[in-house]
Amino acid sequence: MKSRPPAFSQDHDALLASLAATPDLLLIQDLDGVCMELVRDPLTRRIERRYLDAAHALNGSFQVLTNGEHIGTRGVNAIVDRVFDADAGTHGRYLPGLAAGGVQHQDRHGQVRHPGVSEAELAFLQTVPMRATRFLSSLLLGAPYHVEPHQLASLVHAAVLDNPASPTLNLNVLHRHFDAQPGLYAQLQRQVQAFGQSLLHDAHAEGLEGAFFIHYAPNLGRDADGVERLKPADAHSAGTTDFQCMLTGAVKETGVLALLNQHIHQRSGRWPLGEDFNVRRAPRSIDALVALAKEKIEPTDMPRIVGVGDTVTSVAQTVDGQTQWLRGGSDRGFLTLIQRLGEAFGTDNRVLYIDSSGGEVLRPALDAAQLRRSADDASLSAHEAAAGITDADDPLRLDVVFPGGHAQYVDFFCALAQRRGA
Repeated sequence: MKSRPPAFSQDHDALLASLAATPDLLLIQDLDGVCMELVRDPLTRRIERRYLDAAHALNGSFQVLTNGEHIGTRGVNAIVDRVFDADAGTHGRYLPGLAAGGVQHQDRHGQVRHPGVSEAELAFLQTVPMRATRFLSSLLLGAPYHVEPHQLASLVHAAVLDNPASPTLNLNVLHRHFDAQPGLYAQLQRQVQAFGQSLLHDAHAEGLEGAFFIHYAPNLGRDADGVERLKPADAHSAGTTDFQCMLTGAVKETGVLALLNQHIHQRSGRWPLGEDFNVRRAPRSIDALVALAKEKIEPTDMPRIVGVGDTVTSVAQTVDGQTQWLRGGSDRGFLTLIQRLGEAFGTDNRVLYIDSSGGEVLRPALDAAQLRRSADDASLSAHEAAAGITDADDPLRLDVVFPGGHAQYVDFFCALAQRRGA
């Protein structure tokens, strides 16, 4: 493997030249906060036509991997449709890849399927938005919140996301509403967390034990039982804002292998993991996923993979005088797997981090000036410029960063499509 440049590189020109010359490239990218601004209300999201054209031009080398969804009233397809006068499917402009954590597959013409998901599971998920609406409406009308009735409908409408395969309670609009009362917002977080657990109990009672889990975004990693840790709000962050009822197995790292399986089939005609492989059949741990890839995928079939995300967290916790790092974020798993696959196969993979703190949602930010100073002075720690995102002992390495956020990344993405096309 070639020697790697320093982490936190901002040399986008060098990366562009390298990726443009890569024969077999697979770019796997998150969506919200990466190619469009991170906003409180998903219905207000906007995506640029030039980005969609570039994604089309990168056909065969580009896939999305998101916990959001392609379809539904809050899906990305509705945003894409607004860009085009006619159905985007006729232009092949829908974004191909996996949504809902990996259980919702779409091609660029908008053909959607849910591999490995039963009708009973989808039927239960369809009931969640109604349950969430009743819960949140009752909660906010009463003490201690006392939301005015004329405000209630708009707040609940913005917070309850009726995604078909990953219904979500998004608290961004409520974080803003209770901005002057942080204690109330913190209490709301805990009560929404309890509501999520009640959904799992209801699923169990309906014969769907173990079919679902509650995904927290952002989070502080998983505990010893594999359960995600809530990220409490503080003065610098809204903490966990998205509470998603998701299908077991729908985690982004397993989606990487599903996309790899598809990519290799498109290039070679072979399904190294089997034609019926899907995220619900995949092992859960990073180590097991790497081992499966090593067992089933020929080195000559492995592409160079670039992972792009914006949700990575690292928070210090002191226990009995010892500092522990709680590392999480919904993009951490898939970025880590891409890094590990690059090490295992010698494919010079890259992890790209997009700073989404400039949007409407309060997130830790990169200190671009500190990054530049640390690049010139080895005595300065670059990790101090990424507090709340990563730390010096973090096994996940952020190879290239985009402090300018989604706008800076979209410029890069469009340039890459143009260079590869040329």
